[in-house]
Amino acid sequence: MTDPFNSPSTKVHQGGYTLVALLAVMTLMALFALAAAPTISQQAQREREKEAIYRGEQVADAIREYYIYRSGTLGITGDQALPTSMDQLLEGIPVPGGSKKRQILRASASHDPLSSSGEWAFARPRTQKLVEFQRALMLYSGNAVPIPRVRQMADLQRLMAPPMTNILGVPLTKTPTVNDDALDESSGPFIGVMSRSQKKAVMYYYGIEQHNEWIFTPLFRW
Repeated sequence: MTDPFNSPSTKVHQGGYTLVALLAVMTLMALFALAAAPTISQQAQREREKEAIYRGEQVADAIREYYIYRSGTLGITGDQALPTSMDQLLEGIPVPGGSKKRQILRASASHDPLSSSGEWAFARPRTQKLVEFQRALMLYSGNAVPIPRVRQMADLQRLMAPPMTNILGVPLTKTPTVNDDALDESSGPFIGVMSRSQKKAVMYYYGIEQHNEWIFTPLFRW
């Protein structure tokens, strides 16, 4: 007697069911992969943003060390005591009483992980971008900004970023200033660095959601 469960036609049907099930599983896996793709991409961008903040704040600390040395040891103040190139920060500052220099910036921190060029844009003194960052910082912190503990930096903050009042609830308006973009590409002193990426951020920096509006500067750091 022929076994109905082991007949050729039954095997064909079983093979067809197996193929359909396999296709269904593959379709579900593809859908899950598509759903997970944005999350994976966002996580990768988040990691790059964390690294950018970490490196940018290292540059800010290096600018502070450079300025304190130039103003405190050499007696140079204002714009003249600020760095004019990233190389100056990478070279370090002289060790008192010796011929060696102390490193104040790692080579990796001198590169922007968010931009395709890998180069930071410079934030120049008294530019509109610096004013906008100060305003955003005040909105984020409740109408106040940190006053640096080091006297030289506190003096520089008063020079570069005069106190603002009545910031909360006041719309941001442009004020006449020099061309910020031209200053980004020019030579001269800089008080901070910014990313060249114009993407919207996954994570915010002091409430700011645009990469190229994040300014890493010692002006508002303890």
